[in-house]
Amino acid sequence: MELITSCNCNTLQFQRPFHAVASSFSLSQTHFPHSLSTRNYHTLRFHPPLPTSPSHTQSRSTTCSVANDSTLNPKTKDAVLEPSLALKKKAMDISPELKGTSIFLVGMKSSIKTSLGKLLAGVLRYYYFDSDGLVEEAAGGESAAKSLKESDEKAFCESETEVLKQLSSMGRLVICAGDGAVQSSTNLAFLRYGISICVDVPLDMVAREVIKDQSQLSDSEIYTSEAYSEVLTQLIALHEEMRGGYGTADATVSLQKVATQLGYDDMDAVTIEDMTLEVLKEIEKLTRVKKMMEEAARPF
Repeated sequence: MELITSCNCNTLQFQRPFHAVASSFSLSQTHFPHSLSTRNYHTLRFHPPLPTSPSHTQSRSTTCSVANDSTLNPKTKDAVLEPSLALKKKAMDISPELKGTSIFLVGMKSSIKTSLGKLLAGVLRYYYFDSDGLVEEAAGGESAAKSLKESDEKAFCESETEVLKQLSSMGRLVICAGDGAVQSSTNLAFLRYGISICVDVPLDMVAREVIKDQSQLSDSEIYTSEAYSEVLTQLIALHEEMRGGYGTADATVSLQKVATQLGYDDMDAVTIEDMTLEVLKEIEKLTRVKKMMEEAARPF
């Protein structure tokens, strides 16, 4: 049974910028969240943190996900439902220094990025959001959002910006950010209110996932299909367009690099937990650097 949990945003911690950068916008606690013209931003739903009781874990899901958990392999699903002690310990170690700072995950859309976000939120006791899902929900659904983008791209981009603006005003969130988050200086400024991590998944794996979601072909059939070549070409062009925005992330976690570190020849052997642990290590490095800079700036 699916349990959808709504959260009163006014009870959440509001976030100051993680980075010491100038900002051209003002955030108000008393007016968040608010209705934006005809879009229902005031009804945004949160994915709750994973409960401590295993008996309740499997009953919870999110309406903000861009990927269905049923598409994940068993190893991935186990990692999401039952985080290891090592992963929980790493999360507990960095939580005091993280101080509720939100985490933005950028990079090409994939089930790996989505599942990583959910697991990360669970072990940090954060709430999970998918920004693309929120834009679609505010527009009235996936088809309505697609129509809006095609008919009025400016209005669609404004919707993406407003979602990021509201999310960046709060703490204790893990946000899977869509590509709109890295396409303008305004949106990139909102990401500076948290820690941004680029999740780098090889484009051939992303293309395989796209084709598999649309067909019943086996992996060997996918790689030899005409559709695969077309999708891969589109993804390469999109990645090239987004490369500069992805490069502004505070850190990058590469699936290929994690596989090499673990001694895997097959990148499919890397679990979501492996990737999440690597993200936590990068966050730990960033919080240590921030602490050192703060201490160095204190007057004697």
